[in-house]
Amino acid sequence: MLVRKLTIAMVAPRVTPDHLLTAKFRSLEWLVLVTILGVLCLYPTDTSAEELVTFKSSSYRLGQLQRRLAREHGEMPQETSEIIGGYLSTPEGNGPFAAIVYLHGCGGLSETRRKRIAGLMTRWGYVSLVVDSFATRGIKQACDKPMPARQGDALGALSYLSSLPFVDPHRVALVGSSQGGTVALELASNDQNEIFDIPEDRKFSAAVAYYPFCNVAAAELSIPTLIMIGELDDWAPAKDCDRWMQTRSARGAPIKLVVYPGAHHDFDIPGLDDGLRLFGHWLKYDADAANKSVKEMQEFLSTQLSREASH
Repeated sequence: MLVRKLTIAMVAPRVTPDHLLTAKFRSLEWLVLVTILGVLCLYPTDTSAEELVTFKSSSYRLGQLQRRLAREHGEMPQETSEIIGGYLSTPEGNGPFAAIVYLHGCGGLSETRRKRIAGLMTRWGYVSLVVDSFATRGIKQACDKPMPARQGDALGALSYLSSLPFVDPHRVALVGSSQGGTVALELASNDQNEIFDIPEDRKFSAAVAYYPFCNVAAAELSIPTLIMIGELDDWAPAKDCDRWMQTRSARGAPIKLVVYPGAHHDFDIPGLDDGLRLFGHWLKYDADAANKSVKEMQEFLSTQLSREASH
Protein backbone atom coordinates (compact mmCIF):
# COMPACT_ATOMS: atom_id res chain seq x y z
CA MET A 1 0.00 0.00 0.00
CA LEU A 2 1.30 3.42 -0.88
CA VAL A 3 1.83 5.55 2.20
CA ARG A 4 2.21 9.18 1.29
CA LYS A 5 5.08 10.95 2.99
CA LEU A 6 4.03 14.26 4.48
CA THR A 7 6.55 16.97 5.31
CA ILE A 8 5.54 19.62 7.82
CA ALA A 9 7.43 22.85 8.22
CA MET A 10 6.98 24.00 11.82
CA VAL A 11 7.77 27.62 12.59
CA ALA A 12 8.03 28.57 16.21
CA PRO A 13 5.60 31.39 17.04
CA ARG A 14 6.92 34.61 18.56
CA VAL A 15 5.96 34.59 22.21
CA THR A 16 5.38 37.84 24.11
CA PRO A 17 3.73 38.30 27.48
CA ASP A 18 0.57 39.43 25.70
CA HIS A 19 0.50 36.28 23.56
CA LEU A 20 1.72 33.69 26.04
CA LEU A 21 -1.64 31.93 26.33
CA THR A 22 -2.11 31.91 22.55
CA ALA A 23 1.34 30.43 22.06
CA LYS A 24 0.56 27.63 24.50
CA PHE A 25 -2.57 26.75 22.58
CA ARG A 26 -0.67 26.79 19.28
CA SER A 27 1.95 24.46 20.71
CA LEU A 28 -0.80 22.12 21.82
CA GLU A 29 -2.31 22.23 18.33
CA TRP A 30 1.04 21.21 16.78
CA LEU A 31 1.39 18.38 19.28
CA VAL A 32 -2.07 17.05 18.43
CA LEU A 33 -1.38 17.33 14.69
CA VAL A 34 1.94 15.48 14.91
CA THR A 35 0.30 12.77 17.06
CA ILE A 36 -2.49 12.30 14.52
CA LEU A 37 0.00 12.03 11.66
CA GLY A 38 1.95 9.43 13.60
CA VAL A 39 -1.18 7.35 14.07
CA LEU A 40 -1.99 7.61 10.37
CA CYS A 41 1.47 6.34 9.49
CA LEU A 42 1.10 3.38 11.82
CA TYR A 43 -2.42 2.57 10.63
CA PRO A 44 -2.67 3.69 6.97
CA THR A 45 -6.21 3.94 5.65
CA ASP A 46 -7.36 2.05 2.58
CA THR A 47 -6.81 4.15 -0.54
CA SER A 48 -8.59 1.91 -3.05
CA ALA A 49 -11.28 3.59 -5.10
CA GLU A 50 -14.75 2.12 -4.79
CA GLU A 51 -16.76 1.97 -8.01
CA LEU A 52 -20.43 1.04 -8.40
CA VAL A 53 -20.70 -1.43 -11.29
CA THR A 54 -23.48 -3.53 -12.80
CA PHE A 55 -23.44 -6.99 -14.35
CA LYS A 56 -25.87 -9.71 -15.38
CA SER A 57 -26.88 -12.42 -12.94
CA SER A 58 -26.14 -15.75 -14.62
CA SER A 59 -29.27 -17.44 -15.96
CA TYR A 60 -30.25 -21.07 -15.64
CA ARG A 61 -29.63 -23.27 -18.64
CA LEU A 62 -32.84 -24.02 -20.50
CA GLY A 63 -33.61 -27.72 -20.59
CA GLN A 64 -34.56 -29.63 -23.71
CA LEU A 65 -38.24 -29.71 -22.67
CA GLN A 66 -38.36 -25.95 -22.20
CA ARG A 67 -36.79 -25.40 -25.61
CA ARG A 68 -39.17 -27.82 -27.34
CA LEU A 69 -42.27 -26.27 -25.76
CA ALA A 70 -41.11 -22.79 -26.74
CA ARG A 71 -40.57 -23.87 -30.36
CA GLU A 72 -43.99 -25.57 -30.47
CA HIS A 73 -45.59 -22.28 -29.46
CA GLY A 74 -43.64 -20.44 -32.12
CA GLU A 75 -41.50 -18.71 -29.55
CA MET A 76 -37.78 -18.16 -29.48
CA PRO A 77 -36.40 -19.73 -26.26
CA GLN A 78 -34.53 -17.10 -24.28
CA GLU A 79 -32.39 -17.29 -21.19
CA THR A 80 -33.27 -14.23 -19.15
CA SER A 81 -31.04 -12.66 -16.53
CA GLU A 82 -31.34 -9.74 -14.12
CA ILE A 83 -29.05 -6.76 -13.75
CA ILE A 84 -27.26 -6.73 -10.41
CA GLY A 85 -25.18 -4.02 -8.75
CA GLY A 86 -21.89 -4.38 -6.94
CA TYR A 87 -19.04 -2.33 -5.49
CA LEU A 88 -15.66 -2.87 -7.11
CA SER A 89 -12.45 -2.01 -5.24
CA THR A 90 -8.90 -2.61 -6.42
CA PRO A 91 -5.54 -2.70 -4.63
CA GLU A 92 -2.64 -0.58 -5.80
CA GLY A 93 -0.52 -2.02 -8.59
CA ASN A 94 -1.02 -3.38 -12.08
CA GLY A 95 -2.08 -6.97 -11.46
CA PRO A 96 -3.26 -9.37 -12.54
CA PHE A 97 -4.72 -9.80 -9.06
CA ALA A 98 -6.63 -12.57 -7.37
CA ALA A 99 -10.17 -11.47 -6.56
CA ILE A 100 -12.99 -11.93 -4.06
CA VAL A 101 -16.75 -11.96 -4.62
CA TYR A 102 -18.64 -11.14 -1.42
CA LEU A 103 -22.32 -12.01 -0.74
CA HIS A 104 -24.21 -10.31 2.09
CA GLY A 105 -26.79 -11.82 4.45
CA CYS A 106 -30.58 -11.80 4.33
CA GLY A 107 -30.80 -8.33 5.90
CA GLY A 108 -29.14 -6.67 2.92
CA LEU A 109 -25.84 -4.90 2.39
CA SER A 110 -24.88 -2.22 4.90
CA GLU A 111 -22.37 0.48 4.07
CA THR A 112 -20.28 -0.50 7.08
CA ARG A 113 -20.04 -4.15 6.03
CA ARG A 114 -19.38 -3.18 2.41
CA LYS A 115 -16.46 -0.91 3.25
CA ARG A 116 -15.05 -3.30 5.83
CA ILE A 117 -14.91 -6.20 3.38
CA ALA A 118 -13.47 -4.03 0.61
CA GLY A 119 -10.85 -2.63 2.99
CA LEU A 120 -9.76 -6.06 4.18
CA MET A 121 -9.52 -7.57 0.72
CA THR A 122 -7.67 -4.71 -0.95
CA ARG A 123 -5.19 -4.53 1.94
CA TRP A 124 -4.53 -8.22 1.37
CA GLY A 125 -3.90 -7.50 -2.31
CA TYR A 126 -7.20 -8.74 -3.79
CA VAL A 127 -9.71 -7.10 -6.07
CA SER A 128 -13.02 -6.98 -4.21
CA LEU A 129 -16.51 -7.11 -5.72
CA VAL A 130 -19.14 -6.73 -3.00
CA VAL A 131 -22.44 -7.80 -4.54
CA ASP A 132 -25.74 -6.13 -3.64
CA SER A 133 -28.37 -8.72 -4.52
CA PHE A 134 -31.30 -6.61 -3.29
CA ALA A 135 -30.97 -3.01 -4.51
CA THR A 136 -31.81 -3.50 -8.20
CA ARG A 137 -34.57 -5.95 -7.26
CA GLY A 138 -36.20 -3.50 -4.86
CA ILE A 139 -35.83 -5.93 -1.94
CA LYS A 140 -35.26 -4.64 1.60
CA GLN A 141 -34.70 -8.00 3.27
CA ALA A 142 -35.16 -11.72 2.55
CA CYS A 143 -34.98 -13.11 6.09
CA ASP A 144 -38.64 -14.14 6.25
CA LYS A 145 -39.30 -13.99 2.51
CA PRO A 146 -38.20 -16.15 -0.46
CA MET A 147 -34.57 -15.67 -1.41
CA PRO A 148 -33.86 -14.49 -4.98
CA ALA A 149 -31.59 -16.53 -7.28
CA ARG A 150 -28.38 -15.47 -5.59
CA GLN A 151 -26.30 -18.33 -6.98
CA GLY A 152 -26.70 -16.64 -10.35
CA ASP A 153 -25.59 -13.33 -8.81
CA ALA A 154 -22.36 -14.88 -7.55
CA LEU A 155 -21.63 -16.51 -10.91
CA GLY A 156 -22.48 -13.32 -12.75
CA ALA A 157 -20.00 -11.49 -10.53
CA LEU A 158 -17.41 -14.18 -11.33
CA SER A 159 -17.99 -13.67 -15.05
CA TYR A 160 -17.71 -9.90 -14.67
CA LEU A 161 -14.42 -10.12 -12.76
CA SER A 162 -13.05 -12.64 -15.26
CA SER A 163 -13.55 -10.09 -18.03
CA LEU A 164 -11.36 -7.46 -16.35
CA PRO A 165 -7.76 -7.27 -17.62
CA PHE A 166 -6.31 -6.78 -14.13
CA VAL A 167 -8.00 -9.87 -12.62
CA ASP A 168 -6.65 -13.42 -12.82
CA PRO A 169 -9.80 -15.42 -13.71
CA HIS A 170 -8.28 -18.60 -12.26
CA ARG A 171 -7.88 -17.06 -8.78
CA VAL A 172 -11.32 -15.87 -7.70
CA ALA A 173 -12.84 -16.92 -4.36
CA LEU A 174 -16.36 -16.55 -2.99
CA VAL A 175 -16.96 -15.19 0.53
CA GLY A 176 -20.43 -15.04 2.06
CA SER A 177 -22.08 -14.26 5.39
CA SER A 178 -25.24 -15.94 6.72
CA GLN A 179 -27.53 -16.29 3.69
CA GLY A 180 -24.57 -15.36 1.51
CA GLY A 181 -22.52 -18.07 3.22
CA THR A 182 -25.30 -20.56 2.55
CA VAL A 183 -25.21 -19.64 -1.14
CA ALA A 184 -21.43 -20.13 -1.10
CA LEU A 185 -21.93 -23.65 0.28
CA GLU A 186 -24.53 -24.39 -2.39
CA LEU A 187 -22.15 -23.30 -5.12
CA ALA A 188 -19.31 -25.33 -3.62
CA SER A 189 -21.59 -28.40 -3.57
CA ASN A 190 -22.50 -28.66 -7.24
CA ASP A 191 -21.11 -28.46 -10.72
CA GLN A 192 -22.70 -25.12 -11.54
CA ASN A 193 -21.73 -25.35 -15.21
CA GLU A 194 -24.49 -27.90 -15.64
CA ILE A 195 -27.11 -25.65 -14.04
CA PHE A 196 -26.14 -22.13 -15.08
CA ASP A 197 -25.25 -20.75 -18.47
CA ILE A 198 -21.55 -20.14 -17.87
CA PRO A 199 -18.39 -21.37 -19.64
CA GLU A 200 -17.18 -24.81 -18.55
CA ASP A 201 -13.81 -23.53 -17.36
CA ARG A 202 -15.27 -20.75 -15.20
CA LYS A 203 -15.61 -21.56 -11.53
CA PHE A 204 -14.59 -20.26 -8.12
CA SER A 205 -11.24 -21.36 -6.71
CA ALA A 206 -12.40 -21.51 -3.08
CA ALA A 207 -15.22 -20.51 -0.73
CA VAL A 208 -15.47 -18.97 2.73
CA ALA A 209 -18.80 -19.26 4.55
CA TYR A 210 -19.56 -17.31 7.72
CA TYR A 211 -22.33 -18.94 9.80
CA PRO A 212 -24.19 -20.67 6.93
CA PHE A 213 -26.89 -23.35 6.96
CA CYS A 214 -24.71 -26.43 6.60
CA ASN A 215 -27.70 -28.65 5.80
CA VAL A 216 -27.69 -27.33 2.21
CA ALA A 217 -24.22 -28.72 1.54
CA ALA A 218 -23.63 -31.89 -0.43
CA ALA A 219 -21.60 -34.75 1.01
CA GLU A 220 -18.81 -33.86 -1.37
CA LEU A 221 -17.69 -30.32 -2.23
CA SER A 222 -16.01 -29.32 -5.46
CA ILE A 223 -13.76 -26.51 -4.16
CA PRO A 224 -11.77 -25.96 -0.92
CA THR A 225 -14.07 -24.42 1.68
CA LEU A 226 -13.68 -22.70 5.04
CA ILE A 227 -16.72 -22.57 7.35
CA MET A 228 -16.76 -20.42 10.49
CA ILE A 229 -19.65 -20.40 12.93
CA GLY A 230 -20.50 -19.62 16.54
CA GLU A 231 -21.12 -22.37 19.08
CA LEU A 232 -24.30 -20.65 20.35
CA ASP A 233 -25.70 -19.66 16.94
CA ASP A 234 -29.47 -20.22 17.17
CA TRP A 235 -30.16 -19.18 13.55
CA ALA A 236 -27.69 -21.39 11.73
CA PRO A 237 -26.95 -24.11 14.31
CA ALA A 238 -23.34 -25.17 14.63
CA LYS A 239 -24.49 -28.70 15.48
CA ASP A 240 -25.77 -29.06 11.90
CA CYS A 241 -22.27 -28.30 10.64
CA ASP A 242 -20.73 -30.76 13.12
CA ARG A 243 -23.17 -33.46 12.03
CA TRP A 244 -22.51 -32.79 8.35
CA MET A 245 -18.74 -32.97 8.89
CA GLN A 246 -19.12 -36.35 10.59
CA THR A 247 -21.28 -37.86 7.85
CA ARG A 248 -19.81 -36.26 4.71
CA SER A 249 -17.80 -38.19 2.20
CA ALA A 250 -14.03 -38.22 2.61
CA ARG A 251 -13.73 -37.55 -1.10
CA GLY A 252 -13.81 -34.18 -2.75
CA ALA A 253 -12.17 -30.86 -1.91
CA PRO A 254 -10.75 -30.18 1.57
CA ILE A 255 -13.05 -28.53 4.12
CA LYS A 256 -12.22 -26.79 7.39
CA LEU A 257 -14.89 -26.12 10.01
CA VAL A 258 -14.10 -23.68 12.82
CA VAL A 259 -16.59 -23.35 15.70
CA TYR A 260 -16.01 -20.40 18.06
CA PRO A 261 -16.95 -21.16 21.70
CA GLY A 262 -19.62 -18.88 23.16
CA ALA A 263 -20.16 -16.98 19.89
CA HIS A 264 -23.57 -16.18 18.38
CA HIS A 265 -24.84 -15.37 14.88
CA ASP A 266 -23.26 -12.24 13.33
CA PHE A 267 -20.33 -12.51 15.74
CA ASP A 268 -18.17 -10.41 13.39
CA ILE A 269 -20.37 -7.27 13.30
CA PRO A 270 -19.01 -4.62 15.75
CA GLY A 271 -22.32 -2.73 15.94
CA LEU A 272 -23.87 -5.63 17.82
CA ASP A 273 -21.83 -5.27 21.02
CA ASP A 274 -24.94 -5.30 23.22
CA GLY A 275 -26.72 -7.98 21.23
CA LEU A 276 -29.95 -7.79 19.25
CA ARG A 277 -32.93 -10.11 18.79
CA LEU A 278 -34.00 -10.19 15.14
CA PHE A 279 -36.61 -12.48 13.58
CA GLY A 280 -36.54 -14.48 16.81
CA HIS A 281 -32.78 -15.03 16.80
CA TRP A 282 -30.00 -13.59 18.98
CA LEU A 283 -27.24 -11.67 17.19
CA LYS A 284 -24.15 -10.51 19.08
CA TYR A 285 -20.64 -9.29 18.35
CA ASP A 286 -17.72 -11.28 19.75
CA ALA A 287 -14.41 -9.45 19.34
CA ASP A 288 -12.25 -12.50 20.00
CA ALA A 289 -14.12 -14.71 17.52
CA ALA A 290 -14.22 -11.89 14.95
CA ASN A 291 -10.47 -11.26 15.10
CA LYS A 292 -9.67 -14.96 14.93
CA SER A 293 -11.99 -15.44 11.97
CA VAL A 294 -10.29 -12.65 10.01
CA LYS A 295 -6.89 -14.26 10.55
CA GLU A 296 -8.33 -17.66 9.62
CA MET A 297 -9.80 -16.25 6.42
CA GLN A 298 -6.61 -14.40 5.50
CA GLU A 299 -4.50 -17.54 5.84
CA PHE A 300 -7.03 -19.65 3.93
CA LEU A 301 -7.31 -17.20 1.03
CA SER A 302 -3.54 -16.72 0.89
CA THR A 303 -3.12 -20.48 0.43
CA GLN A 304 -5.99 -21.09 -1.97
CA LEU A 305 -5.41 -18.01 -4.16
CA SER A 306 -1.66 -18.40 -4.50
CA ARG A 307 -0.36 -18.73 -8.03
CA GLU A 308 0.95 -22.19 -7.19
CA ALA A 309 -2.53 -23.37 -6.13
CA SER A 310 -4.11 -22.14 -9.38
CA HIS A 311 -1.91 -24.35 -11.56
